[in-house]
Amino acid sequence: MALLHHADISPTKLELLAAWLPGRTWFSGDASAVERVAACRFDDPAGEVGIEIMMVRAGDGPVLHVPMTYRGAPLAGGDAFLIGTTEHSVLGKRWVYDACGDPVYAAALAHAVLTGGTQAEEYFEVDGQKQVREPVMTVDGSGSHAQVPALGEVRHVTDGALTFVKAEGVELSVVRVAGVHAPSGDDTLVGSWPGLSTPVVLATARLI
Repeated sequence: MALLHHADISPTKLELLAAWLPGRTWFSGDASAVERVAACRFDDPAGEVGIEIMMVRAGDGPVLHVPMTYRGAPLAGGDAFLIGTTEHSVLGKRWVYDACGDPVYAAALAHAVLTGGTQAEEYFEVDGQKQVREPVMTVDGSGSHAQVPALGEVRHVTDGALTFVKAEGVELSVVRVAGVHAPSGDDTLVGSWPGLSTPVVLATARLI
């Protein structure tokens, strides 16, 4: 489960993305008009890293898939994947990363894809009571593995409209631009949100 907070964030996630996205080869659109289309979360079993799958659009551009991780301290060796830092009114300073370079995301994604998993349940805690938030986006893995071995560090990331992530034990592909074809033959993660006529492939995974 993913615990959410009623909080002020400065700069906001979309403001960070408006500055970061134009530097990506797969970006197109108006960076001054970045808006959220849909989002959901994965769970970090250790409870330390926030993992969010965000779909955004910049003006008339295509829908873009931007998974992000949120950390309370810098990710060792992760400078190349840093989107920026933000101040969270509850959690303090947060380091925001392109999740493709974060081993916690790689493990969560691989687990969801290969075991047939889905997004985490999201909730707020109000006066000691859990208030579940209805999902605005769902993801579903196609795999049928009973379990996935513990994965090692991220070894290599090839960024592009189809971003390839190699970690110890698994190869992943992340579809950055909705509709771009993913590798065939691998297990997939498909996403759905209101207004989308047909679920789209967001990622693939295979054990190595």
